[in-house]
Amino acid sequence: MGFPKTYFERNENDPQPLVAKVSRRVRFEEVDMLHIVWHGHYVSFLDDGREAFGDRYGLSYSALKEAQVAAPIVQLKLDYHAPLKYGETMEIETIAHWTDSLRLNFEYRITGPEERLVLRGSTVQLFMEPTGTMLLTEPEIIRDFRQSWKNGEFA
Repeated sequence: MGFPKTYFERNENDPQPLVAKVSRRVRFEEVDMLHIVWHGHYVSFLDDGREAFGDRYGLSYSALKEAQVAAPIVQLKLDYHAPLKYGETMEIETIAHWTDSLRLNFEYRITGPEERLVLRGSTVQLFMEPTGTMLLTEPEIIRDFRQSWKNGEFA
């Protein structure tokens, strides 16, 4: 079975992807009786990556909440490569890919000890008002973020 090189297409004029990394240790509550991470916990690991990304690039959950913007996940893909075990340290790499559409495209790479590839995945998030109404125009926080990205201010 072949895995995609990347989950998102990139055009030559697109700004470079933005990357954030965070390390964390596998907790006992995250493993099954074989002491390997239960597959469902990887989704929360991606959330750890998005939090690190948001903190680094000004799109934290608190900043979005203050701007009255929600960003629910509408698509999730996971490709498992190797298990993580209790006590191991993982590195979660979160990569934002540019899109002209009103959405966030994230790709993830989780590696374990000795840079062993554990998981690759992606999410797509759309923007909504807190009431659940889909936003069809770019909110200011997203416009400012995308303009800074396009201007190379995050490099």
